[in-house]
Amino acid sequence: MSDSKTSRRGFIEKVAMGVAGTKLTATAGAAHPMMAAPSETTMVGGMPFRTLGRSGEKVSLLGLGGYHIGVQKDEAESIRIIRAAVDHGVHFLDNCWDYNDGESEVRMGKALRDGYRQKVFLMTKTDGQVKDAYNRQLDDCLKRMQTDHIDLVQFHEVIRPADPDRIFGPGGAFEAALAARKAGKIRYIGFTGHKDPDIHLKMLHTGFTHGFTFDAVQMPLNVMDAHFKSFAHKVVPVLVEHGIGVLGMKPLGGGIVLNSKTVTPIECLHYAMNLRTSVVINGCDSMERLKQGLEAARTFHPLSEAELSALLSKTAQAGAKGEFELFKTTHNFDGTWQNPKWLG
Repeated sequence: MSDSKTSRRGFIEKVAMGVAGTKLTATAGAAHPMMAAPSETTMVGGMPFRTLGRSGEKVSLLGLGGYHIGVQKDEAESIRIIRAAVDHGVHFLDNCWDYNDGESEVRMGKALRDGYRQKVFLMTKTDGQVKDAYNRQLDDCLKRMQTDHIDLVQFHEVIRPADPDRIFGPGGAFEAALAARKAGKIRYIGFTGHKDPDIHLKMLHTGFTHGFTFDAVQMPLNVMDAHFKSFAHKVVPVLVEHGIGVLGMKPLGGGIVLNSKTVTPIECLHYAMNLRTSVVINGCDSMERLKQGLEAARTFHPLSEAELSALLSKTAQAGAKGEFELFKTTHNFDGTWQNPKWLG
C-alpha cells in the first residue's frame, strides 16, 4: 500500500475513534468526549432528549433554527412551522437579535402565544459587545418574543481574535449579561461563532481567567468540519470536560455541504447527532425541511465505527480545504463584519 493511502487510512481511523469512541470506553461507562453517552439520551414521545451540560436541563436533540423561520413571505407559514415543530417534540428554539432584521424573533414571539412559550427552551443571541448595545438588544429580544425571560442568551459571532477581550473587558457585554441574569431576564449564558476553533478556545479560556464557565457554546458541527479547522476535534472535548452544553449548528452548512454530492441530508444530521451534542440546530424554511429533521431525530442511532469511517472517508477530499464550509473561509456568513455597528 502506498504511503499516501496508509496515511489516509490512519487519519480516518483516528477520526473514527475520536468521534465514535471505542467499545472499550463504551463498556467501561466512560463515553468518549466526542460520542453521545447512551445514558444521556432519553426518548420523549419519539424525540431524543439530551442534557444541556451541567445545567441539567433536558433539551430536544433536534433544535429549530431561527434564521430560516423568518424568510417565508407569509408570517402565518413561519408560525405554522414553529408550532408544528413544537407539537412534534422540538423543545429547543434558536434565534438571534439580527435575524431578518428582527423579523425572526417577531414571528417566533407570535408563535409562542397560546401556551407555546411554556413548552420550549428558548435561546437567542445578541451582537453587542459593550454594555449599552447588549442591553438595548436584549430588551428588543424580550419585546419581540413577548416573554419576560429568555432561557439562554449567547454572545453572537465571536469570530475575531479580539472579540473575547472586548466582551470581557471594562464596560463589556459580559458585565451586562451577568446583571441580566441576576435580574431574571436570562437564565443561562453562552456564545457562538463559526470561523475558527482557536477563537472559541480563546473565548473559553478568557472566561476561565475571569472565574466564569459558560453554560453552552454553539459552533458548526458537520461532516466537513472533521477535515478542516475542526470544532469537533478541538472545542467539543473542552466543553465536555467542563460540563458545557454543546450546540451544533450548520449540520448541512446552509445546504452547501450537499453540493459536494458526497452525503445525504439524513447522513449529515446523523453525523452531527453522533457527536457529544446536546442539540443539533437545523434550519427549517419549509414543512418538508422540518419533516426531514424530525425523521433524522427519530431514526438516529449511534453510528458504528464502520459507518462513521465510511462517512469520513467519502467526505475527506471534499472537506480538506473548507470548500463547503464558506462560513469559515469567507465573510459571506459574517453578519457583524457586514454591520460592525451592531457590535457597539
